[in-house]
Amino acid sequence: MDGNSSNRVKNKSAAPVQITAEQILRVALENQQTLKSGPKQRIDDLEELEDYRIRKRQSFEISIQGNKRVLAVYYKYADWEEGQKDFTRARSVYERCIDIDYRTPTTWIRYAEMEMRNKNINLARNIWDRAIGLLPRVSQIWFKYSFLEDMLGNYPAARAIFERWMKWHPEEQAWNAYVKFETRLKLFDNVRMVFERYIIVHPRIKVWIKYAKWEEKVGGDISQARTVYERAVKFFSEHSQIVQDQDDEVQLFITFAKFEERYKEIERARIIYKYALDNIPKHKAKDLFSTFSNFEKQHGDRVGIEDVIISKKRFQYEEDLKKNPKNYDTWFDYSKLEESNGDLSKIRDIYERSIAQVPPTNEKKHWKRYIYLWLNYAIFEELVAKDFDRSRLIYQACLKLIPHKQFSFSKIWIMAATFEIRQLQLDKARLIFGNAIGNHPKSKIFDKYIHLELELGNFDRARKLYEKCLELMPDSCVAWNEFAQLEARLGEKERSRTIYEIGVSQPTLDTPESLWKNYIDFEVQNKAYDNTRKLYRRLLERTNHVKVWISFTQFELKSNKTSDACRSIYMEAHKALQQSDKEERLLLLESWKQFEDTHGTKEQQELVSKRIPKRIVKRKIIKLPDGSDGPTEEYYEYIFPEEQASNPGLKLMEMALKWKRDGVNK
Repeated sequence: MDGNSSNRVKNKSAAPVQITAEQILRVALENQQTLKSGPKQRIDDLEELEDYRIRKRQSFEISIQGNKRVLAVYYKYADWEEGQKDFTRARSVYERCIDIDYRTPTTWIRYAEMEMRNKNINLARNIWDRAIGLLPRVSQIWFKYSFLEDMLGNYPAARAIFERWMKWHPEEQAWNAYVKFETRLKLFDNVRMVFERYIIVHPRIKVWIKYAKWEEKVGGDISQARTVYERAVKFFSEHSQIVQDQDDEVQLFITFAKFEERYKEIERARIIYKYALDNIPKHKAKDLFSTFSNFEKQHGDRVGIEDVIISKKRFQYEEDLKKNPKNYDTWFDYSKLEESNGDLSKIRDIYERSIAQVPPTNEKKHWKRYIYLWLNYAIFEELVAKDFDRSRLIYQACLKLIPHKQFSFSKIWIMAATFEIRQLQLDKARLIFGNAIGNHPKSKIFDKYIHLELELGNFDRARKLYEKCLELMPDSCVAWNEFAQLEARLGEKERSRTIYEIGVSQPTLDTPESLWKNYIDFEVQNKAYDNTRKLYRRLLERTNHVKVWISFTQFELKSNKTSDACRSIYMEAHKALQQSDKEERLLLLESWKQFEDTHGTKEQQELVSKRIPKRIVKRKIIKLPDGSDGPTEEYYEYIFPEEQASNPGLKLMEMALKWKRDGVNK
């Protein structure tokens, strides 16, 4: 026997007295020692109170010095002053907040609510009035201001506030609040006037429906409600471009018909349904047709209308598929029909039959429509049938079926990975993204994978993915830009600069101008102006584009704050672009002239004006298809001063034109 044999449990049977978990916790709580709290400060006289206040204010002021733009510190300061009943100091603190940033609505709201809590109503009104003058687009301020007057029973003032608000054409919530205010006061004529303005500012179908329902329920006038519906139908039939969603238009007809049905106007309702079916596209009239069928079941003689129509469409689809089983558009329509019917077994049967129709060739153009059958099937199982395991199997089967050596689809990889993310299976999602990169390395897949890791805060993983992406696609300027911007956001300026350097040094890039622009903007944001100048010089060695020169001059003007450096670059650019296109030279000279008009002397302005080319109108005869001469067409040609000096013929032409003008004037 070993030495630990005495510590072994010899009797493993249950003890006669059992101890519960509740008893263990109770004993633990009874034996727990209470933490000693700090000493409480007592203030016995006015002198101690003043001393306490001075120390507290000094503490707040010190906090503000370290956080001058952190408004939360000011709010605590103002709340403390309010607790001390020193409202003058509290107001002073809030005014300091407003001086720092008057665009923050929270400051105004807290300021006004402090005055309201202490029954300083006129002061609160003054604050609200200042706030809506400076921030007229902040709805919360208007709501609280009108609520103040409404709560005090000052209804004319509340109405005046709403009227001022409505002049800014606010969102629908503001108009609804105005309607409720007037309705509560039972001023129905005022409500109608508000609604008439409401439907002009927001000519949406739901606003018209709200107007009609108000007339029906609150206004109590059925004829008025019917008139509103009729006006709405007429308005949107004449202004069809305003209708943003056909479903809203369908809802208008359905609501109108149900209104007539409630008041036993069956024939009116039937006419509305028929008019809607004749004027709304058939692919958008699904809900309308369903509602009409239910209406006819209740009030008409077409009992089995829905079953008959579905059976007829099902027969038509089967006939079409017999002729062409690989017509994927027909499969889409057929599956939608069965989904509307709601029979899971039939829906799955249609999807299984459709995905069995594999394209005959391994050409991507034949697979583009087919692959959406798989996607629709997987989405149906996930969202409608709620069978997540079956949805996962569909994605896996689809990925096995695609010939990835010939082509692949980024969408199916991304959809499969995002499905696993929704199921909180991050490891499986990463595995799918990894397989996608191995089989089909495309920028979309990298973007989604990197976005996932960034949302999870895995910046090292994101860096590795960017490195892999740039290894496979070194010409992608989007990847270089995003990688560098990520490092800049993380505060790694040197890393970001190194990435930009490697990027611009690549021999081939798809959009190099965007990479250079972002690199230059990065250096400007970090106020590394010497680096920026070097970048412009390096860029000008690669390209002599006029926009680069103009951008360089604008940078010098902003960073240097002197016009001499900018002027020297304009001169250098003018010299460098002597052999360039005339339009580029003209663009540079126009920019230079604009600069000199603002910053230059009269002599410098005249010097640039002399370099501006003259515009000459020329005409050419357009040849017709039959070879004969057609009409003449005018076009402009620019002659620069140096060209005119070197070409005597141009000087003679100018003298002739001047002589001709002088003769005409005489």
